[in-house]
Amino acid sequence: MSAQQLSDLIRFARHNSPFYQELYASLPPDADRLADLPVIDQKRFWEANAFPGSRVLTGPLSEATVFKTGGTTGAPKLSVYTRDEWRTFVTSFGQGLVDAGLRPGHRVADLFYAGELYASFLFILDSLAHAPVDNVRLPVGGGAPLESTVPTLRDLSAQVVAGTPTTLCRLAEHLAAGGDRLESVELLLFGGEALFDDQRRLLAAAFPRAEARSVGYASVDAGLLGRPVPGPDARVHRAFTPYSVVEILDDTTGEPITEPGRPGRVVVTSLFRRLMPIIRYPAGDRAEWTGTGPGHFRILGRAEEGVRVGPVSLHTDDAQNAVAAADTAGRVVGMQLVVRRWDGRDGLVLRLATAPGDTGDGLDTLAKAVVTELEAARPLYPQSVAASFVHPLSVEWARHRDLAVNPRSGKLVRVLDERPTA
Repeated sequence: MSAQQLSDLIRFARHNSPFYQELYASLPPDADRLADLPVIDQKRFWEANAFPGSRVLTGPLSEATVFKTGGTTGAPKLSVYTRDEWRTFVTSFGQGLVDAGLRPGHRVADLFYAGELYASFLFILDSLAHAPVDNVRLPVGGGAPLESTVPTLRDLSAQVVAGTPTTLCRLAEHLAAGGDRLESVELLLFGGEALFDDQRRLLAAAFPRAEARSVGYASVDAGLLGRPVPGPDARVHRAFTPYSVVEILDDTTGEPITEPGRPGRVVVTSLFRRLMPIIRYPAGDRAEWTGTGPGHFRILGRAEEGVRVGPVSLHTDDAQNAVAAADTAGRVVGMQLVVRRWDGRDGLVLRLATAPGDTGDGLDTLAKAVVTELEAARPLYPQSVAASFVHPLSVEWARHRDLAVNPRSGKLVRVLDERPTA
């Protein structure tokens, strides 16, 4: 499938998707610019995209692959691609792998995760198969035992290893524990999480000849976002023109940002998806234009729609629902998610505010109840704690005045990412 004209996509979605028909009901019939359109409200989008009976889809679900994206355990969010859309997705992303450092003949081990409707393993494998250079694909998978993964990588002389930073570091720790190194690996392609300096040091010890680079910027819900830009900063990407349009919007006004160095939230429009249109969809990240090249932008971290803590994705709704379930007396009057990093691991702190007259009695019990509810909703978090990937969830009590706000609008900042990203 080739990229569509934006005006054609808008008309098609408006005519065939009940969700977009309702969203654009107040717009003039000839509205055909992104600036004319509202940004999607994620909560409303996913409520409308329930299965069966999705009101987002533009036609029947008769030919497609169904994948699961972020969401609570009880209400998974499903994203669908027709075979033509998937082919465009992986072919475009595969072209970006050359920018990431893929070279002809590279033997590439895919250590992303498969199964349970998750896309990353298949997505990377198919992207490699559609890359414009020959390569040898090694579908190892992120769930394979390290005791068998290491011999596989060594016996097949893997030159590239692709996976999340958590998986790559787990592999590096296993190698280091045995005093081992993999000298054949030239390139480590990471995706799904940020890579931090302490992780780079760990990877360098286990893979002394390897360079760590971004595999690319994409998600199963938002689609194509950014292809790597060669250079010293792995956070810099550029849009997959002409298949997607990336906007960076001001946090307060929602207006598109055009000047370099001014942070805002990332919004994407996919120009190759018709069955499940993605038009001005918040990607959940913050970024800034770099001014170093056409469409070059630097990823700065997660936006308020969600947060990534190690390998775990959390939405603010997940935490809000956990607090609501545990706080039957209504003592919590404000909440922020604070992500920190210490001792080489990410950790999530729920900063909860109580009313000024609250005596504080029983807050420890309430904190434990909130953590229990959130862990039940996102079981990958306690599983990651048990595997020493992240620190345990914790609660920090505060007054409402202590919660961080936007200095210009006075609005509450929902997610504070205090991790170093340099």
